[in-house]
Amino acid sequence: MSSTWSPAPAGTGRRPARPGLPAWVRDPKVWRTEVLAGLVVGLALIPEAISFSVIAGVDPAVGLFASFLMAVTISVVGGRRAMVSAATGAVALVIAPLNREHGFGYLIAGVILAGVFQIVLGLLGVARLMRFVPRSVMVGFVNSLAILVFLAQVPELHDVPWAVYPLMLSGLAMLVFFPRLTTVVPAPLVTVVILTVITVAAGIAVPTVGDRGELPSALPVPGLPDVPLTLDTLTTVAPYSFAMALVGLMESLMTAKLVDDITDTRSSKTRESVGQGIANIVTGLFGGMGGCAVIGQTMINVKVSGARTRLSTFLAGVFVLVLCVAAGPVVSEIPMAALVAVMVMVSITAFDWHSVAPRTLRRMPPGETMVMVITVVCVVVTHNLAVGVVVGSITAMVVFARRVAHLVDVTAAVRPEDGQVVYRVAGELFFASSNELVTQFDYQGDPEDVVIDLSAAHIWDASSVAALDAVETKYARHGKRVTVVGLNEPSARIHERLAGRLPSP
Repeated sequence: MSSTWSPAPAGTGRRPARPGLPAWVRDPKVWRTEVLAGLVVGLALIPEAISFSVIAGVDPAVGLFASFLMAVTISVVGGRRAMVSAATGAVALVIAPLNREHGFGYLIAGVILAGVFQIVLGLLGVARLMRFVPRSVMVGFVNSLAILVFLAQVPELHDVPWAVYPLMLSGLAMLVFFPRLTTVVPAPLVTVVILTVITVAAGIAVPTVGDRGELPSALPVPGLPDVPLTLDTLTTVAPYSFAMALVGLMESLMTAKLVDDITDTRSSKTRESVGQGIANIVTGLFGGMGGCAVIGQTMINVKVSGARTRLSTFLAGVFVLVLCVAAGPVVSEIPMAALVAVMVMVSITAFDWHSVAPRTLRRMPPGETMVMVITVVCVVVTHNLAVGVVVGSITAMVVFARRVAHLVDVTAAVRPEDGQVVYRVAGELFFASSNELVTQFDYQGDPEDVVIDLSAAHIWDASSVAALDAVETKYARHGKRVTVVGLNEPSARIHERLAGRLPSP
């Protein structure tokens, strides 16, 4: 009879691991890091969830339940370990008009349908589009996110008691200097605890988490949205749901890619896309407002607290519910100045300062810098990360096309003994570069036999084939013959399939 356990080798003093268990399960240090990181993230999620509830026009409990359910569900079904999903401002902005114009039931129906759209898009391979997001857009995404996180804290410092400012500055000082003493306990948690104790013990009247809205006192209950199951309902909800699905996937996949870079690990973007859909369906069925990856709290989890497993994400969601339901009165006393200090530090550490250093800007191609700036401006102006990424990516493609279009080189070599001229074309032939190709030949002065050598070129599209057809047509008008040689296999296939079959411009 076989056994799944065997004695440890002599001298080790430890039992061998059970098969199937990851190594971190047996490491107390990892557990400590993950638990404390989850607690810090949970604390940071509460005020933001309440704020996003206000944006969406729903009760604070709706945003808090969404943060709890999104984090817990995505920790199981998501494709990126240690990434945090919860209620977000981008999703709240998209879904708010649906709630305002049609009511809460339609909002919940919209969240569930958005989850279905995300699952379908994930299975169709939308995650593969991430390969077309260039580095300059990623840098712009990170920098704009850091700016948005910082700007979101500015209202918390406007028209507030003077005591808020020294509290916030003290919090920043603790966040900077405490890690130099020890990293056993996360600095954000220490900051929140110390500032809360100070304000409560000294009776300092400053804005607190409780001032943002009433915390829930009971667990969420599952149920279906109170809407008629008709085609009219579907056509009303679908546009909002599709927009929410796209915005949520864009932010989640960009955040996943960022965490991949920070942790030097890979994640399944397809699984993450499907997981986001599942999480939104679950959230909607429990009356939550939906959400996606939250990069600010993810940075607290991964970069500040050092979490690396799904446990921290799961516990972040659990702590949101426990802190609200079981410890609501205590959490309500947390001064907003403490959380503002944490988020300001997140914005400072998240910003890619190297990207704006004078030395970097001098070396970087102007087009790359322009793409980064456009991405940042679009995100900051619209407060929508997805808009910035799309506009930045399109700009990067235009810059690339213009750059490559000028790399096509045409040289002529006349062979009097053969009575022919050979044009050697080098570069990438596509719609932007092939337009200039027609002007590179001497149609009137060349001999009767013309050879176009494309061994150093590549044909990418129909525009290039049409340009070659135009060259042949112009030579034919002068009674001259053109021979195209040197085509590589892909270029030969597209040329053979389209040559002579395209309409004249």
